[in-house]
Parts: sequence; C-alpha cells; structure tokens
Amino acid sequence: MSGPEDTGSPGGADVPGGVGGTGEAGPAGAGRPAPGADAGGYTTTPPTGPAPTTPPTAPVDPLEPWPETVDWQPVSRDLVWVEALRLGIGVVIVLAGLGVGFALTGHWLCVLGLVLTVLATVWRLTVIVRAVNAWGYAERDHDLLVRHGLLVRRLSIVPYARMQFVDVTAGPLERAFNLATVQLHTAAAASDARVPGLRPAEASRLRDRLTALGEDRAEGL
Repeated sequence: MSGPEDTGSPGGADVPGGVGGTGEAGPAGAGRPAPGADAGGYTTTPPTGPAPTTPPTAPVDPLEPWPETVDWQPVSRDLVWVEALRLGIGVVIVLAGLGVGFALTGHWLCVLGLVLTVLATVWRLTVIVRAVNAWGYAERDHDLLVRHGLLVRRLSIVPYARMQFVDVTAGPLERAFNLATVQLHTAAAASDARVPGLRPAEASRLRDRLTALGEDRAEGL
C-alpha cells in the first residue's frame, strides 16, 4: 500500500510559486528579472555617447567685434621712433626755456619744472610704445575697421560706400623712417579715420583698394 501523499519535496526541489523547498509563496514578481537586467539577472547599463558640448560664446566686448572673422593688421614699429622724435622736439624746447629761466632768476620753480618735464617725458615714451601696439586695421567685404587708443579705446567702422576720397600723407619724420599715413574721408566729417605707420607700398595698395571698393559700392546704391 502506498503511504500518504507527501506535501513537500523530500529533495528540497523547487515548487512553483515557492521559495526553495518549503512550499511558501514568495513575494509577488520574485520570478521576474529587475528592470534593466538581462535574462541571467545581471544589470546592464545602456551605452552612452559623448556629452553634448555647447558652442563657445563670443566675448561681449563692443570694441572686439566678430573676433573669429577679423584679421587685424598691425602698423610698423618704426612709428614709435617717429612719435618719440616728435615728443623730443617739444621736450627740448621746454627744457631750453626752463634752463634759461633758471639761469636768469635761479628760482627753484625752474628746477621743479625741469624734474617734472623729465618724468613726464619718460612716462610719455612708455605710453607711445603701447599706443603704437594698439593701432590696427582690418579689411572686410563691406567695410574697414580701425582701432587705436589705450585709456580711451576707439573702434571705427567705415563702410566702403561712405568713402569720398582717400589721402596718403608723409611728413618729414615719416619719410625719414619710410612710413606713410592713409587718411579716409567720408560723408560725415566726424567719422574720418586714419591708419598711420604704413610702408609706402602698403599705403598705396590700401588707398587704391579702398578707392576702387568705394566706387563699386557707391554705384550699387
């Protein structure tokens, strides 16, 4: 005769819906893999691509417009000597006057004036070097950009269509250092701009190009 029916599996075999061989029901969903896990129960991480990069923003500076599209051209360093000689001529005249005044009167104010003049000359020479480095110009499709200045920086944008005529000038000191200045004249006198410290060949090229572009733009208006 067969014995009573077993209520559990003697070998600890798994019973559907149970945990181990006890026959007790496990928590709901225990038999389903966790979200993000594969059939073997291992958690998988979806592949991730490179993090999106934000485009660099242009510096917010009204004196540096469109830096990616502007190719600034510097002026000649010989302009430093021209400006220094101009300063030296004025300083010599002032020093001579103060020296004559001291010789005639012997007043201490003349000595003070001499000292202050020398200090001001040294400071001005330093400013001249930095001011020449600040000069620059750039030719674009529709206008010419000219920048200069230290304490007060200035950026001039001169449309070719607004140009009336272009001058090339060279004083005695500029000719001594083989330099010239391009002067632009526009419809508004207040907007005239100049580019000093150019070699004569570059000054002639810039004058001819600006004149030709000005005529072409004027005819297109």
